[in-house]
Amino acid sequence: MGFLIDTCIWIEVEQGILAPAQIAELTGKASIYLSPVTIAELKFGVECAATPTIRKQRMTAFSRIRSKPVLRIDETTGEIFGSLAASLKISGKAHRPRIQDLWLASQAIQHNFSLLTRNLHDFSDIPGLRIATI
Repeated sequence: MGFLIDTCIWIEVEQGILAPAQIAELTGKASIYLSPVTIAELKFGVECAATPTIRKQRMTAFSRIRSKPVLRIDETTGEIFGSLAASLKISGKAHRPRIQDLWLASQAIQHNFSLLTRNLHDFSDIPGLRIATI
């Protein structure tokens, strides 16, 4: 059992909205992983910071987070992603604006991990995804 952590969780830790202890309480001794998608989203936030102070704060948090293991996106991830995107499209739901979320969900499903998020509405309609929230 493991957890893939959604970008919003890391942002809320950086902002002091969530404490690392809250995450540890939920995840227990299970492994915690990052996605390359999360790294990209967080790096985007660093690069687009409004001030040098915010940029420095975000870079410090980004460096700390990088100590977590990163899951690879591979052929299996791509197959799962394709199936999820098709399932959403066939059901009449937009999949294109949700590309990043679908990659995260695909990785969580592939590795049989729970996705820890605060954005339930972004993931609640994805079949086969186990969601955990704080």
